[in-house]
Amino acid sequence: MVTIEEALGLIHAQVNATRTEIVPIESALGRIAAENLHARFDLPRFDNSAMDGYAVTMADAGDVIEPEATVLAGEKSDLRVTAGKGVRIMTGAVMPEGAEAVIPVENTEETQEGVRLPASIKRGANIRRRGEDIAKGEPILQRGEKVDAYTVTLLASQGVTHLRLFQKPRVTVFATGHELRMHFETIEPHQIYNSNAPMFVARAAELGCETTFTGATADTMASIEAHIASALQSDLIITSGGVSVGDADFTKEAFRALGMETLFEKVNIKPGKPTTVGRIGHTWILNLPGNPSAAAVNFELFGRTIIHRLMGMKAPYIAPIETVCAGEKSIKPGRPSVWMGKFDGKAFYPLLKQGPGMVSPLKEADGLIVLDPEISALKEGMRLKMIPLHCDTTAEEAVDIFTSLQR
Repeated sequence: MVTIEEALGLIHAQVNATRTEIVPIESALGRIAAENLHARFDLPRFDNSAMDGYAVTMADAGDVIEPEATVLAGEKSDLRVTAGKGVRIMTGAVMPEGAEAVIPVENTEETQEGVRLPASIKRGANIRRRGEDIAKGEPILQRGEKVDAYTVTLLASQGVTHLRLFQKPRVTVFATGHELRMHFETIEPHQIYNSNAPMFVARAAELGCETTFTGATADTMASIEAHIASALQSDLIITSGGVSVGDADFTKEAFRALGMETLFEKVNIKPGKPTTVGRIGHTWILNLPGNPSAAAVNFELFGRTIIHRLMGMKAPYIAPIETVCAGEKSIKPGRPSVWMGKFDGKAFYPLLKQGPGMVSPLKEADGLIVLDPEISALKEGMRLKMIPLHCDTTAEEAVDIFTSLQR
């Protein structure tokens, strides 16, 4: 049995992204860059006006100038600014030669003789200098960074049309357990619906994976092996149930029969001790407990970490949010435990109703906390480290995710 830290360390040490592809930048949202990019040219590409106004010299402060023709944005102009003669200029237009500042229209006065300038002019005022935003050769995107809308903005400003990305992890999910039925089937009074498989499919998709559900297996070695064999083109196979010590728990046995190398198969965590991670060739395997809440919290710790690594993220480590506890809850000490709760932006409210086999807490929870084994109670105002469930906070280096009594 490994500790939580050891399990996460093994995943980070051995799981990596390998496949890349080239896509248009408009299709790159949420994806991870697989290359380093540098600026192709300065931005702005030329000195330009930051305001609608007059391009003038310092010598004309407080004087009346005779304005020349207007220079528009995107227009090439050979006009030159000299003492006593300014150039009317629009925002974004190329600065004419000789100009030392731009005076906004609202700071000038129209007179019969011309345009009166303010008594004080600051050199360089309202001029955007070439390269002040981005200098040619400057790094603009690093391998492992996630592409968002503003990344696309930056790439487009440099004329980048396509980008090399890591391919989305391919995740296959199948259900096990003869007592379970899929949500689209009719059930008998002694049966229950399988909520885990749809949860894994949906959650992996939320995290940016391409997901496939291959159905439910029978509780036989042959059936489970057939499902495994059909999913070996995937980067990750996720199953739940069949990983404990029951007579009909064939899942791990079936994976081993097909050559799975085990990374770890028990974690010192409550709930979810029988969590297994292994590999068949290039395909990673995540066997989670059958109880829904136990499966979910272990997916958030270990499954999400595997996916981060398969995505090629530069910052793949879980990064908890510092917050405080609102409310009281008794905890059975002795083993590291995970608790779900609500987060309102200021404090974490532990859910009073939660257990390994429950489903309802998953809908209510905004985050979870990982508690040191000596903690016997959550108390009002206690400092906590919370792992968010609805946003992916990550770090480039390993972060302590445990809440301890010293906090």
